[in-house]
Amino acid sequence: MLTIALPKGRLTDDALVWIERAGWPLPETTNGRRLVVPSADGSLQYVMAKPMDVPVFVEQGAADLGIAGLDVLRERAADVFEPMRLPFGYCRLAVAGPASRASRPLRLDVYPRVATKFPRLTGDYFRSRGISAELIVLSGSVELGPLVNLADLIVDLVQTGTTLRENDLVELRTILESQAVLIVNRASYRLQRDEIEPLLAAMRRAIDRETPA
Repeated sequence: MLTIALPKGRLTDDALVWIERAGWPLPETTNGRRLVVPSADGSLQYVMAKPMDVPVFVEQGAADLGIAGLDVLRERAADVFEPMRLPFGYCRLAVAGPASRASRPLRLDVYPRVATKFPRLTGDYFRSRGISAELIVLSGSVELGPLVNLADLIVDLVQTGTTLRENDLVELRTILESQAVLIVNRASYRLQRDEIEPLLAAMRRAIDRETPA
């Protein structure tokens, strides 16, 4: 039985839509508190994980396949096989701050305080520009940082920009364009290729069929 790690939250519904389009057996249920759910026909097992944990489950072999955001994969620096990107979950990892800073070059800031859930990507971005940023790692709403004088800037995922606008923040720079990615444990792909390849082929066909040329 192959195990597939799915992200709980904003990617769940779209992931299930594309799993169904590909003809993979769906989990029996995604309601309730069950974290390990077999498919209705018993051929697959789904692990419902926090998005940031999906690459860990797949890299460590607790799951054979998974669906994760590209932002999470790059933040985790996960050593997994990435056979395809999926046509949903589009967003961007962006630097944002108060509107008053919109025209101010980032390099003029001396030791800016940056609130983020993505310390690896954020640190790499500022270091590559010669900026010594103080990173403040939060697990909740990073938009609060500038509002309560905890941080000068934030780095967070942006989809529509509505949350930023409602909190008087604006995008300043884009760090990474992200979308959902299908990932596979490297050892599982070698050892169970005959079981995994048909799933990958079915997903490719679904994408080709549903995505406009």
